Amino acid sequence: MDPVRNPFAPGAGQRPPELAGRDKELAAFEVVLERVARGRPERGLVLTGLRGVGKTVLLGELRSMAVKRGWGAGKVEARPDAGLRRPLSAALHRAVRDLAVRHRAPERVEAVLGVLKAFALRSNPADAKLRDRWQPGIDVPAAVGRADSGDIEIDLVELFTDVAELAQDVGTGVALLIDEMQDVRPDDVSALCAACHELSQSGAPLVVVGAGLPHLPAVLSAAKSYSERLFRYVRIDRLSREDADRAVLAPVAREDAGIDVEALDALFDASGGYPYFIQAYGKAAWDAAPSDPITAVDVAVAAPEADAELAVGFFGSRYERATPAEREYLRAMAGTGDGRDAGVPTSAVAEHLGRKPSSLSPARDSLIKKGLVYSAERGLIAFTVPHFGRFLLAHGE
Repeated sequence: MDPVRNPFAPGAGQRPPELAGRDKELAAFEVVLERVARGRPERGLVLTGLRGVGKTVLLGELRSMAVKRGWGAGKVEARPDAGLRRPLSAALHRAVRDLAVRHRAPERVEAVLGVLKAFALRSNPADAKLRDRWQPGIDVPAAVGRADSGDIEIDLVELFTDVAELAQDVGTGVALLIDEMQDVRPDDVSALCAACHELSQSGAPLVVVGAGLPHLPAVLSAAKSYSERLFRYVRIDRLSREDADRAVLAPVAREDAGIDVEALDALFDASGGYPYFIQAYGKAAWDAAPSDPITAVDVAVAAPEADAELAVGFFGSRYERATPAEREYLRAMAGTGDGRDAGVPTSAVAEHLGRKPSSLSPARDSLIKKGLVYSAERGLIAFTVPHFGRFLLAHGE
């Protein structure tokens, strides 16, 4: 069928397939927005799951929901070994700009922007020369004595308080969304939890929504023991058969096209219900179909093309980030687990390689840091990428 009309192409359609089956999470966030706006205590939200389940798309939809209600909203994508001040400053700058259009006191907005600028400028090293100092692009003088102590925990509390009060002035709130939250540095995670705890005591209308890999709750708990009281954890998993079918049928119907039941069976078998894979195989099947409706034969013809694209863009790009020693560990995980997604004992991986477990700790820890594997539970290790073990067995070196 016409590839120009392909509803599975990136950015196509009004409601991406990744959001099928997420109505419960969307409804829950609607309640959070309402409660926080009314000054009632409410926990933040943390979405966890493997890669390819649609966490980032869902996070974007939650941001849109906040903006539609008149909230200020900003989004951060955390990066390993990068501080939180700069990206957080940019996200809150966006949120303040959202609020400014509704605020009737420009001087109040400027005062908060001055505090935000002071917070941002503390990311510069004290000995940095003027020409090397980063500027946050906020066109007001930096405040003095507010959110500029250099202690990230103190500064975050003061900044969050001021931004939340600005939102309170216009009867709304602020949503701060953090993607890849497991990559936030330990000191910054601790400060973030402490600031959320402080604001929860006062009922300030600011809510943090994080998304990350399955071990994110453990990261937060290690930072602050009370973190489980700050956030409501929601596990985002692959779609049920019903929701997976809806993720295919809805975009196809928008193009006044059809797909038969056998093709839906084939797409679910190929994708395993993971939204990213549904989109990849759906796109390839649409392009391969010579006529309407899409059939199981079309899916079979298209599967090698989708597999090749995933091998390069989804699996291969991650595998290339691993060192030779880390690749050896990954392949041993795949061999030990027969390519399944379930976690495998670290002792079994060591036995597979004929090595002592302690000698493999550096490779394992580095892979965790790179977000390729995670500790499913004590003594178990699992891939963060669905079907990665199957890919490694099929593309062994």
